[in-house]
Amino acid sequence: MLILLKSIKAVSSLEKIFIDSDVSDLTELKHFSMLKNEKKSFQIALDITDSEFINIDIASSLNDFLNISVVKNVPSDLAAPKRTDNFYIKKVPGLYPDLLLPVSEGCSFDSSGTFAFWIEISPSREKLLPSGNHNIVVTARTKSISYKTELSVEVIDALLPKQTLIYTNWIHTDCLMTYYGFKAFTDEYWEALRNYLNKAVKYGMNCVLTPIFTPPLDTEIGKERPTVQLVKINTAGNGAYSFDFSLLKKWISISKKCGIEYFELSHFFTQWGAKHAPKIEACVNGKEEKIFGWNTKATGIEYKHFLRQFAFALKSFLRKENLEDNVLVHVSDEPPFSCLMSYKKASRIIHHLFPEYKIIDAMSSYPLAKICNVRYPIPANDYIDSFIGKTEELWTYYCSAQSSKNVSNRFFSMPSVRNRILGYQMYKYSVKGFLHWGYNFYFSQYSRKPIDPYKVTDAVKAFASGDSFIVYPGDNFTPLNSLRLNVFYDGLQDMMALQLLETKIGKEAVVKLMEDSTDKPITFSEYPHNNSWLLENREKINQEIKKYI
Repeated sequence: MLILLKSIKAVSSLEKIFIDSDVSDLTELKHFSMLKNEKKSFQIALDITDSEFINIDIASSLNDFLNISVVKNVPSDLAAPKRTDNFYIKKVPGLYPDLLLPVSEGCSFDSSGTFAFWIEISPSREKLLPSGNHNIVVTARTKSISYKTELSVEVIDALLPKQTLIYTNWIHTDCLMTYYGFKAFTDEYWEALRNYLNKAVKYGMNCVLTPIFTPPLDTEIGKERPTVQLVKINTAGNGAYSFDFSLLKKWISISKKCGIEYFELSHFFTQWGAKHAPKIEACVNGKEEKIFGWNTKATGIEYKHFLRQFAFALKSFLRKENLEDNVLVHVSDEPPFSCLMSYKKASRIIHHLFPEYKIIDAMSSYPLAKICNVRYPIPANDYIDSFIGKTEELWTYYCSAQSSKNVSNRFFSMPSVRNRILGYQMYKYSVKGFLHWGYNFYFSQYSRKPIDPYKVTDAVKAFASGDSFIVYPGDNFTPLNSLRLNVFYDGLQDMMALQLLETKIGKEAVVKLMEDSTDKPITFSEYPHNNSWLLENREKINQEIKKYI
């Protein structure tokens, strides 16, 4: 008899299961705990020899909270950049497990090999998990054979506290427009925004990049991205402007309903040095025209004159919306020290116009931040050491460049523990905000052309796969999860669990507990490189929380 299904095993969400993985080598997951409002995932690894349909049946008192997806493999041509450390699964092109495709009963697979189903336990605000011990019995079945595996879950009668971390992952609505084929600010545009924001909020994002002007991000010099300008502008002659904030008001309203709390205004100057104005369009003599852009000197009289009028009108609008404490302002993204003078001039303008607002920028040179009096710099996590203890608030980010020094990141080719550990690191160092640039960047580098994210995952060999997006575009303007999205949120939940325990025993005791089994103190580059430590440590944290129920 042809064996179609050879074996199954429950394993943790930290495993990355490749077609050539050996199920027998994977560590079996038998038990874990969670809090009543926490999301948790595990996987069912399967070794199959044919493409017959495989049914997945689950029997549990938690069935109402379970979502099932199949882990789909997606291609990577650039799995790792040239500069790396040794903490990668592999660094070669190929198929990597990443897309979580929802299924109701099961699915068939394209080839023989090892595959996985992803099971998420997901409570809601309206319906929390019932406390106590719960068994989950998973049966994988074909027409001719079935295998069963079982694990137990303890739901602890405690709640994760409200997330205090400000977390932004840049939504690029022009990428949605291009992929789905709709125009800016149509009904389809707003529907897609709702869907993508709802997903982002569900997995921890509480701050949204807000395109008051078309964001000057990853754009080839002299070229343009599709226009997504929320503020309508009219020229009134004699250098005077009037502003219509109705689209911005709608954006804010929709975002708030989705659960967004903070609004990160798009940058007032171009990326990598603040040498030019962003693309800004206005109605001139009844016709929409570009009034500023690559030909505009950043600190020229005309643009400064415009910014003074715009800032006055914008701040008045934000006051009426009661958003003054929830708005973040950008000057220019990732200015290098070589552009000190241009960035300093631009920064001075924005600090003068928005003195009452929190002004943030991704920058990894502490001398640059100090010289330019940047109160809220956002250093990359491989440069953060020089900022610790020297800024009013500590923020951090990572992107394609953070590929070595063992720092946290989310590439396909990295172990999931490297993605999740950030929660522990941010907790220990009291990080207030985290930024990532790629929630859904579906363009090639410099936005030269659109890509199909199911086929091209590295911005056409520019960024290691996994850097430029963390959700996939699904049907009906709805995003699909990646396993990296879920694992990153596990890290945020770790951070919240540590904060909860801190209210019981104090931070010093929490840090001591989380580092009790480590050889060295946890830093942004030093931490245990294995799944078992992270899983066991979180269990230890949960059991300590349980003592105070």
